[in-house]
Amino acid sequence: MTQAPPGRFEARANRAGDMQQNRLPWRPIAALLFLAIIWGANLAAVKIAARDLSPMFMAAVRSLVASACLYAWMRVRNIRIFPSWTVALHGAVIGAAFGFQFALIFVGLNYTLASHTYVLIQVAPFVVAVGAHFLLTDDHLGTRKVFGLALAFSGVLSLFVRDWGHFSLEALPGDVMAMGAGFLWGASTVYIKKYLIDRIVPLQTLFYQTFFSVPVLFVLSALMEPHWVLGWSGPTLVSMLYQSLIVAFLSYLAWFALLHRYPASLLHSFTFFTPVCGVFISGALILGEGLSNNLIVALTLVSLGLVLVNRPFSPAAKPV
Repeated sequence: MTQAPPGRFEARANRAGDMQQNRLPWRPIAALLFLAIIWGANLAAVKIAARDLSPMFMAAVRSLVASACLYAWMRVRNIRIFPSWTVALHGAVIGAAFGFQFALIFVGLNYTLASHTYVLIQVAPFVVAVGAHFLLTDDHLGTRKVFGLALAFSGVLSLFVRDWGHFSLEALPGDVMAMGAGFLWGASTVYIKKYLIDRIVPLQTLFYQTFFSVPVLFVLSALMEPHWVLGWSGPTLVSMLYQSLIVAFLSYLAWFALLHRYPASLLHSFTFFTPVCGVFISGALILGEGLSNNLIVALTLVSLGLVLVNRPFSPAAKPV
């Protein structure tokens, strides 16, 4: 019996499987830059909605709306919500981590500056790079990648260096929480790549993360935020629609579609562009905050760092 030729989807999957695992083609790079723009604008959306809604309650509602959209889409496409109990358990782990990640960010902002949070959460690409090197296959940590990550991180640091000032013990709890959030973000990426990526599709991955984060965020909000809704306005509604549908639903779905196909460490390195886009789009264009020459320096350093990260290893080169 003659075997039918592979379909369009299978052909694309085969091409993706045959790609060089130590570099990204231009299309996922373009997608990552677009995601950085969306996530950068989200900083302004959160700040606008925070005038009327408590932060963790806001995050819980965002996850709830995104979960409902994902559930409806999976039902239409006849995708099983939980293929097995093992998958459900792994889904609960990444969902809980997602919820605690945002809880650490929001609680930490009560103790430290937003600029500290922007910088310290960028430990995530380093966590992914190290975790992928030891726990995943075909995602090794080479000398050039280490230097590129350090250069990109220095670009983010230069963007906020004026706001850091002197070390303060009062800010230490918030700084530790920001680093914890970055660790959870990076660890979740490696966890998904190791335990779920071959068992489920991107729709299921995102559904588990948003769905299981809802009870975590609602419980934490009930314990730590006495007032959930302080008011309501048109800008708040637009902000919540943007956060729920554009960010938590569509952009995160695109992110997980990329994560299912490409090396985790390379993808995460491009998230260094998010705070740069956040300062420009959220700060300057939306909120009317001033710009400085540090933005150009940061953009240059991040770009150079990612060029190094995304350069393929030479045949003679060996990973660390």
